[in-house]
Amino acid sequence: MKKPVVIAIAAIFIIIIVLVVGKKQGWIGQEYQEKVLTEKAQLRTITESITANGKIKPMVEVKISSDVSGEILELLIEEGQEVKRGQMLARIQPDIYERNFEKMQASLKSAEANLLQAEAQLQQKELNYKRNKELWADKTISEAEFEQAESEYEIAKANKASTKAALRNSKASLNEAKDNLNRTSIYAPMDGTISRLNVEKGERVVGTAQFEGTEMMTLANLHQMEVLVDVNENDIIRVSQYDTCLIEVDAYLKQKFKGIVTQIANSAKTQGASADQITNFEVRVLILPESYEHLATEDSKNRYPFRPGMSATVDIQTNTRYNTLTIPIQSVTTRPDTIQSDSTKVEADKDKRLEVVFVVENGKAIQKKVVPGIQNTKHIEILEGLAEEDEVISGPYSAISRKLNNETPVQVVDKLFEDKKE
Repeated sequence: MKKPVVIAIAAIFIIIIVLVVGKKQGWIGQEYQEKVLTEKAQLRTITESITANGKIKPMVEVKISSDVSGEILELLIEEGQEVKRGQMLARIQPDIYERNFEKMQASLKSAEANLLQAEAQLQQKELNYKRNKELWADKTISEAEFEQAESEYEIAKANKASTKAALRNSKASLNEAKDNLNRTSIYAPMDGTISRLNVEKGERVVGTAQFEGTEMMTLANLHQMEVLVDVNENDIIRVSQYDTCLIEVDAYLKQKFKGIVTQIANSAKTQGASADQITNFEVRVLILPESYEHLATEDSKNRYPFRPGMSATVDIQTNTRYNTLTIPIQSVTTRPDTIQSDSTKVEADKDKRLEVVFVVENGKAIQKKVVPGIQNTKHIEILEGLAEEDEVISGPYSAISRKLNNETPVQVVDKLFEDKKE
């Protein structure tokens, strides 16, 4: 007898709890109302932006390689050192090129001597030809002797032309040997900082004459830095040259620097396999020096706060609207387009969805079709469908995206969840 009594008491207790909760939630005695948060549509200034990640690099960066091969005899700079244009940076072992230069000098002298000899022979053959020509005219010598003299004269002229060409070739070879000898000394092509040094004294380098040469060092102008970011193909159409940007550098937390878009790639670069390719376009953003001049110090080691290769996040501001009607971005959702007079059209357009918001009127959520404009991370511009001060439902997102329909009863609250008391 005790067991049925216990079960009956438990059932009554559960029923009482259900009745209390149902009364509180509106299940019993009144229509259920969805608890929602609201915010009024207001006029704001809104800026649309595109976020992209990339790396910092100098705007002007020169990779220096040796034109000739050989051992590094002298390395006159260190990484991070500032250099001036024309300053010697390194010297390659010149012994081979010095000997080649001397050999070309001797070859040139030999060619000059050959030319003098050819000119003398030509002069002799020319006099002999003229003399034999007069004798042949007087019928003193035979025609065969005259032709022999003429032939020797023509050969002498050709020999002189040949030695002239050989002389020019020797001069060109000498100039080439001189250039190669000069290339054993490597000079700075511009003012800048040695941002990377890849070699040490005593190493052997390969010249760029016939192969891809050894990259010895990188010379950069650290006065002008830029960020190279990849922008997705869906966003690149909104980016324009000279758009303003806000830049966050990982090394400087809670600081934002200003920049402008200086270059947009015309060709895309793809990543991944053909099935999962990601198509991006490279965008160059110049960091404005006045936005980080407060970071520079008199200490030469910290004159340049940004270093090549630092990670940065760039917000490219593509459009700004002033004094425009805006609402929270989460207030806009989509619903099927069921407002059709023709049932055939309803069937044909069953997959068509409208962008809508819900406005609270007389305790109900009223669905309104809207035309959105630009947006940022918090708010979205409304071009049509709302008026200023309309009370728009802004939360919870689950209700806006799924639960609410036109004329759903709602209860406006200040917060969705009660704070737990300790």
